[in-house]
Amino acid sequence: MNNGHHWHFFRAGGFDQVKIQSGSDLAQLDKLDQKLWVALACPTRGLEFDTKTLDLIDTDKDGRIRAPEIIAAGKWATGCLKNPDDLLRGSSSLPLSAINDAAPEGKQLVASAKQILRDLGKADATAISVEDTLDTTRIFAQTNFNGDGIIQVDAASDDATKAVINDIMACLGSETDRSGKPGISQAKLDQFLAEAQAHTGWWKKADSDKTLLPLGEATPAGAATIKAVKAKVDDYFARCRLAAFDARAVGALNRAETEYAALAAKDISHTATEVSGFPLARVEAGRPLPLVGPVNPAWADALKALQQQVVKPLLGDKPEITESDWATILSKFTGYEGWAASKAGATVEKLGSKRLSEILASNAKDAITALIAKDKALEPEFNAIAAVDRLTRYYRDLVPLLKNFVSFEDFYSRQAKAIFQTGTLYLDQRSCELCLGVEDAGKHATMAALAGAYLAYCDCVRKATGEKRVIVAAFTGGDSDNLMVGRNGIFYDRQGRDWDATITKIVDNPISIRQAFWAPYKKLVRMLEEQVAKRAAAADAASTAKMQSAATATATADQKPPEPPKKIDTGTLAAIGLVLTTLLAALGGIFGAFAKLPIWQVPLAIAGIMLAISIPSMVLAWLKLRKRNLGPILDANGWAINAKAKINLPFGGSLTGVAMLPAGSHRDLRDPYVQKHTGRNWFMVVLLLILLAASAWYFGLVEKVLPGVLPKSSWVKGCEQQAGPR
Repeated sequence: MNNGHHWHFFRAGGFDQVKIQSGSDLAQLDKLDQKLWVALACPTRGLEFDTKTLDLIDTDKDGRIRAPEIIAAGKWATGCLKNPDDLLRGSSSLPLSAINDAAPEGKQLVASAKQILRDLGKADATAISVEDTLDTTRIFAQTNFNGDGIIQVDAASDDATKAVINDIMACLGSETDRSGKPGISQAKLDQFLAEAQAHTGWWKKADSDKTLLPLGEATPAGAATIKAVKAKVDDYFARCRLAAFDARAVGALNRAETEYAALAAKDISHTATEVSGFPLARVEAGRPLPLVGPVNPAWADALKALQQQVVKPLLGDKPEITESDWATILSKFTGYEGWAASKAGATVEKLGSKRLSEILASNAKDAITALIAKDKALEPEFNAIAAVDRLTRYYRDLVPLLKNFVSFEDFYSRQAKAIFQTGTLYLDQRSCELCLGVEDAGKHATMAALAGAYLAYCDCVRKATGEKRVIVAAFTGGDSDNLMVGRNGIFYDRQGRDWDATITKIVDNPISIRQAFWAPYKKLVRMLEEQVAKRAAAADAASTAKMQSAATATATADQKPPEPPKKIDTGTLAAIGLVLTTLLAALGGIFGAFAKLPIWQVPLAIAGIMLAISIPSMVLAWLKLRKRNLGPILDANGWAINAKAKINLPFGGSLTGVAMLPAGSHRDLRDPYVQKHTGRNWFMVVLLLILLAASAWYFGLVEKVLPGVLPKSSWVKGCEQQAGPR
């Protein structure tokens, strides 16, 4: 459908991609059918791109950028500039004259940009850069009011208000102001005042009812002391009552001697758990509880505190208490316990009721509220400072992002690396440029395997710093003969840092047609090597067994009769004969076919046989290579790829560099350490010549070329005469 805007497309990766070449294209992105976008979503992390810019575009803060957010960013950026085409420059420095100051928002942007430059000591600058807006803390460091609704201590002009702000932060914690300094907001102030009001109201109950604080301000400490020993004191008086009930229980109630004997057998301290479990004092019928003197050493300090902090103020300086004294003490704290359970404003309790009452009676609330209102009044101005940072980043980053989202122009042009390419892996005399960061190799490989590419997952480590990462590299050139789990290489990230890389997982797929051509022969060689190795191992085992058997036989020669001669296994001989006959027949057929051909056609026939063997493998590889697709690799990383981003043979070849000698290099082919096989080579040559000569003679080629020289027919006739009539 023609929507009035004319788009320009280029073809790469087997599909049409839009080319962003004007500011109008940016403004009209909402008119471009999203079926023509290469990607519809991408993550904000794991990309070689400024994360702060991505976070600004990610307006819903879900960690993903989607097409509507890209469209909104394009419309906002183009609307803020006089000439939207300036966005295609991708510059990190935004001229103030380029901002559309005819619009209210643009006018505010210019004013805020000039304010930033003044704060940075660049009042005469005509352009603002990303570096200028990068550190907002530095920008706001010189001002106490910055529109964020958070007030620092220095914002107050009098010491009393400053003290209240410090008290609030001490009780409820602070919030960070745009300047980086601690402060409080209206919410913190309201919470503090509510807590202070509740706490002072709670204390007023104690002021009106003196029974709630039997020890005055020391009541909380006394209650804590009672709580620490209450269970043991109750236990002591219960044991004394039981002793009064039956004197026979006294020994058991004071613990058996065997328990003391067990303690005596080891090193103990007065705080040992075993000791603390014993009664507070010796149990006797009707005996008061001594607070000093012969008491359980594990509880001596606690009982002394009870005597000094509770008993002495309430009952006088008594060295011991009866059960009725204990009941009296507990009854005096009954009201306090109920009052303490209803405590309110615990977060501000540390200031004390007196200080809280002073704050509530002062004008601190109105003073701080006025400061916060003054700060909030500047919110539009200082929000515009954040908008300046946003615009400078869009000015630099928006178009490069679109070239990796709406289209994959950077990836297919090969002029710049795509934002998902994390670096280059050097391994097995190759450099792989299609490398992506991965969090979970196993999970990633499940989806990425559908890409049809040969993928190697590598653990990368920088031992000097302890950093670790996981990457996946696509091998799109060369072969896979020497690629295996455990091989090591070097990975260079986009910052030029080197990492030790080790292959941990491989997704096997064809790499090239050349590899597919030689694959059948390599498989045959590997099969023969495996068979030879198996035969050699079996022969070695058999030889060892024979030697052991011979040794055993020698040792027991006098005890056993000689073994009868082994019979020849005719079945084995027949099988060997059948194999040899079949092989000779096959070779004879091949040589016979060659004998019927002119000499010049023999090489063509050999080439035809090789192609017949290799073509199936090559066709299968070609079918897989033509389907090789970048989409599943990116989808496994959280992208939403909207097109079949193919990696065909020419493009794949450009993504993996294979080692080649530089142009003009001198190459010395003499290797002083080359392994020499002169005898074996000559033997193979002579054997091959004999086989060729015998084949040529057998099939009559010699008789055709050299008539009368070793004719086959006369030789056959002579053999028949010697054999005689059948």
